[in-house]
Amino acid sequence: MSTLAPRPAPPPDSHRSHFPDTVLFNGTIHPLDRPENAYSALALKGEYVLAAGSDSTILALAGRDTETVNLEGTTVLPGLTDSHIHLKKYARALAQVDCGTDTPESCLARVGDRAGLIGSASDWILGHGWDQNLWGRFGARDELNAVTGRHPAYLTAKSLHAAWANSVALKVAGIGPETPDPPGGSIQRDETGQPTGILFEAAMGLVAAKISDEGGPSLRDDLAMAQERLWAMGLTAVHDFDPKDCFVAIQGLREEGRLGIRIVKNILVDDLPAALEVGLRTGFGDSWIRIGGIKIFADGALGPHTAAMLRPYEGEPGNLGVLLKDEEELVSLATSAADGGLAMTIHAIGDRANHAVLNAYESLRQYELDHQLPRHRHRIEHVQLLHPDDLGRLLSLGLVASMQPIHALSDRAMADRYWGDRVTRAYAWRTQQDLGTPLAFGSDAPVESPNPFLGIYAAVTRGPMPDHHELGPWHPEQSIPLWDALRAYTYGPAFASHQEQSTGTLVPGKLADLIVVDKDPFASAARDLLELKVLGTMVGGRWKLRRF
Repeated sequence: MSTLAPRPAPPPDSHRSHFPDTVLFNGTIHPLDRPENAYSALALKGEYVLAAGSDSTILALAGRDTETVNLEGTTVLPGLTDSHIHLKKYARALAQVDCGTDTPESCLARVGDRAGLIGSASDWILGHGWDQNLWGRFGARDELNAVTGRHPAYLTAKSLHAAWANSVALKVAGIGPETPDPPGGSIQRDETGQPTGILFEAAMGLVAAKISDEGGPSLRDDLAMAQERLWAMGLTAVHDFDPKDCFVAIQGLREEGRLGIRIVKNILVDDLPAALEVGLRTGFGDSWIRIGGIKIFADGALGPHTAAMLRPYEGEPGNLGVLLKDEEELVSLATSAADGGLAMTIHAIGDRANHAVLNAYESLRQYELDHQLPRHRHRIEHVQLLHPDDLGRLLSLGLVASMQPIHALSDRAMADRYWGDRVTRAYAWRTQQDLGTPLAFGSDAPVESPNPFLGIYAAVTRGPMPDHHELGPWHPEQSIPLWDALRAYTYGPAFASHQEQSTGTLVPGKLADLIVVDKDPFASAARDLLELKVLGTMVGGRWKLRRF
């Protein structure tokens, strides 16, 4: 069986004949358009898929100059998309101190080693990945001082919703006993009122704003290195949630001819006035760089216990988390964005935050209708816990559930401890899948690894992680079939960004974004997903990685 489609109209200099540029054959090709469809060969022309079918049918299309690639029994899938990544933070984290250790002492040892390698006292020591829930306590300013000396140090938590700073960094930022908590954030203090060095939410920005990129590798170079890591994991596109300097660097890579991964760029709400002023709209751009939505934080995260809850955290009677934007504020921002043609993509983790966001979206939908505005594919990022009454509201409001399956595996101990019986409806992608809510999966890297096969494994099995064999699956009733998990990394992100007509499946006329893996995931045990090897990554008909 073969599938043919009219050839697209790419640049004429690359299409001097009607023959394919490349034919892949002798493999298993899953286009992911329909569960029953699988082919052995694929023909590519320029940036696009030309035809799919049997070896004999597709090889018959080849001309003298067609490159024929023997897949040698390997498997081809559409290129995968990470629907929620912090691209700058991930790129920078690759060069920072890895603070993801089992104890604070091990983290401090790594920080001390880095301090011994840098010269100028003004050079910052940056790190990422500590988790006070794993350590059983927060780090302290004085113990960080002891290993960093004269250098300012700033270490972000795994959640990216807290940070640990030493005394030099606090002084640079002007943080002392009299410094008030900023709106939407807090400075942890000891019994004498002195800052401990731990900063939550918006308070992190007091120090982060003082960190200069001058003298270090350019962000463009860091992003170029990061995209190579992402290709090796099978990613051909990402939806980015980092600030405007990341947007500038991405465009710089494009101008230099070094951008090789497709990017949907979401805009932080602080930049909404600027976006409206210059007339940026959701969907503006092309297949390489495209404007997404306006990103707002409605609450914090489970890790630092700042996710906004309807009921207090277990063992913390007075703690309902932090609602960073209430319903009224969300509606005001969302309607302003809608007037300018911009969609919304709102971070909500706790059930109180999700409830507020859903109420705001209900008001926004009415506003769109009353003012004859486009009905955008608005999103909720994370959707980690919903009240039972809210489970079906994403579908009814036409929203996309942007979820990160890997969070369920790494958060399970925290969720059990601090959310108690509420976890039966937490990280509930099966519930949303069954209801019909569009799913778009990602990683939240560098909070988690951006390896999509870890996320697919988590979605399909609910665990355990490889280093916790003694644990069983966590609420396996919320797992989903492999087909649906793969679609949430391919078609789902394309749908979320209004690109399902050009990408997300490997069918004729769509972009030739694909990966080659050593085993067919549909013919493998679920645990084998963790060992799957990416042998090739192609974006727009060009190999970015080839190991076969």
